[in-house]
Amino acid sequence: MKGKFQTETWIKFFIYAAVIVLINVAGQSLFFRMDLTENKLYSLSDASKAAVARLSEPLTINVFFTENLPAPHNTTRRYLMDLLEEYGLYANRYFNYRFYDVSPQEEGMSEKAAENRKMAENYGIQPVEIRMFEKDELKFKKAYMGLVMIQGDIIEQIPAITTTDGLEYKLTTTIEKLNNKISTLVSLPEKVTVRLIMSSAVKKIGPVIGIDEISQIPDQIKAAVEKLNATNYGRLTYDYEDPDTDEKIDAALKKYNIRVLQWPDIAEQNIPAGRGAIGLSVEYGDEKAYVQLLNVMRIPIFGTRYELIDMASLEEIINEHVETLIGINQDIGYLADHGALELGGPAMMMQPQNNDALRNFQTLVNENYSLKPIRLKEDPIPESLGCLIIAQPTEPFTDYELFQIDQALMRGTNLAIFTDAFNEIPPPPQHGFSFNMGPTYKPLDTGLEDLLAHYGVKVKPSFVLDKNSFRQTLPAQAGGGERPIYFAPLIKNENIANDLDFLKNIKGLIALNISPVAVDSEILKKNGITAHELISSSDEAWEMTGQINLNPMFIEPPQEKDKFKTYPLAYLLEGKFSSYFTGKDIPVKETENPDESATDMETPDEPKIKESNLPDIDAGETFISTGKPGKICLIGSSAILKDNLLDEEGRSPNAAFLLNLIDSLNGREDIAAMRSKTQEFNPLEKTTATTKEAIKWFNILGLPVIVVLLGLFTYWRRRVRRKNIQQLFEK
Repeated sequence: MKGKFQTETWIKFFIYAAVIVLINVAGQSLFFRMDLTENKLYSLSDASKAAVARLSEPLTINVFFTENLPAPHNTTRRYLMDLLEEYGLYANRYFNYRFYDVSPQEEGMSEKAAENRKMAENYGIQPVEIRMFEKDELKFKKAYMGLVMIQGDIIEQIPAITTTDGLEYKLTTTIEKLNNKISTLVSLPEKVTVRLIMSSAVKKIGPVIGIDEISQIPDQIKAAVEKLNATNYGRLTYDYEDPDTDEKIDAALKKYNIRVLQWPDIAEQNIPAGRGAIGLSVEYGDEKAYVQLLNVMRIPIFGTRYELIDMASLEEIINEHVETLIGINQDIGYLADHGALELGGPAMMMQPQNNDALRNFQTLVNENYSLKPIRLKEDPIPESLGCLIIAQPTEPFTDYELFQIDQALMRGTNLAIFTDAFNEIPPPPQHGFSFNMGPTYKPLDTGLEDLLAHYGVKVKPSFVLDKNSFRQTLPAQAGGGERPIYFAPLIKNENIANDLDFLKNIKGLIALNISPVAVDSEILKKNGITAHELISSSDEAWEMTGQINLNPMFIEPPQEKDKFKTYPLAYLLEGKFSSYFTGKDIPVKETENPDESATDMETPDEPKIKESNLPDIDAGETFISTGKPGKICLIGSSAILKDNLLDEEGRSPNAAFLLNLIDSLNGREDIAAMRSKTQEFNPLEKTTATTKEAIKWFNILGLPVIVVLLGLFTYWRRRVRRKNIQQLFEK
């Protein structure tokens, strides 16, 4: 009996062991994954599924990854295999991938493996050196750990995949970069219309305002569209609309927001009084983008000057609008004048480094976008921009420049504004021995503050200081230890708007020289604007106002508890904003270079009529009083963009926050959510002294009591079982 029982036990053991082995073998060859992580780290994002589902041309991924690597690189290879297989589940027939054998020479490299290694190096995939422990000895080994993506004649490499962090993000953004324009254009269900709206009467008035070539516009635009069709898979179509009555002109003005000219009788040229419209519309579905073909400038003394858009750049302008409408325009505007922070150019030897230059920010943004400098003093804001970044402007804006920002917002260009409450003025140079004075802080007044206040948001003239702040490690010469930098608040998880998808997994941030941001609830309610408080200080923060001194040695928290409270530090507003210039005179661009302007308008052969002698022509500036749905993000600090708070690799929470914000303002919330789910910074939540005490006593007394109770319960269950068995046999 005993031998039979032992035999059955061993049979069960071997069966269980065989099942476990078979499950592991199946797990190596069959794709199956159950993602139990909070952030769904190992599940494919919706953006990734969409990227491979809309491929319109073959995409091939060649992976060169050495097998049998030690941990953690073997896990990275396994993760990459699973990831590509999951891409394949959601992709269409154009998605292909292949792993190439690149076995190292010391393991008996075959001739085929040697060819594969040569192929990898031709693609720019070089072996990397990794460390490994073998027989209690540290060794170094060279391994291939990269891949290439090929679509048509375009090749993109990821030369070294040494970690799973952000791998899905890299793959998806690279796939989108390759596939975006080709796939989108080919799969468009309808064509993009480039529509010229131009009254015939405008051709007659052209010579009067000094623009003879205005009659050539229809042919020039038609030729530009035909040329663009060659590179846009024939997805453009040209249309010409001639509004020749007041009713049609008014309808065109309402529909397209184009320029309308109105003039009196001009007897010298035999032109009767009339009106005429001129403008360009790029349309796809229900979406429209407008191009002003005729610009108007007011020149002191000389009067008004008219000029056509640069027809040489017409193709580029139309193409940018097409890309915007079909969702592939990657341009982001960046204000490059008015004393704004400079983008970081290449570092030059023997040249002092500009600590305010945004080198890391520019590098990170340029991975997925192109930062396009916008100089308001020279040119208007392009209508194709999806987002405009304004970082710490210090010089006043003219009304016309504010009008450009206002109307860009009305057209749907989102604004990301990083502005300080103060302009930091460095101390004068010290001569001889004297006390080293710190900088002075002058409240900023550029005119942008009034514009933002009209929309319902503003930066308050103060700095937020917080007990929960960055701590500076002091050198031994200064006594050692740590010193709190109160003007560098630590923004913890509970003070971040994690209900927004692009901030969902951002667990903490660090700010610097940041000011509180306030919203006007009445203005927001009146205009139906939604306000999201993005980040805020802790409840142990206070304000520094009046005399500003940010020397850490002279800053002490207030003694009164009522001085502490939470301060909002950034807001995101979204909705249909009303124009700042509603009910006001529409400003016109002014220039202070009349001599050059006048010279440009005259030729030796045929002098044109000077603006001072022009008839009274009304060329009203186009104006949008209530805009399309748009967004404004206002953060009360520009320091968050600087290199000392951003890492080059973009792995820090600060970098993820900024890049996710920019993605969100450019309509790429799915990409933002995918990036932030890999964030590793996850600080513990602050617990009270009472909670800590309760946990301590639970560990000391509670756990032993639970064990004793479970033992007593088990003892009771066994007694009951024995009793029941005894009663059963007694019967």
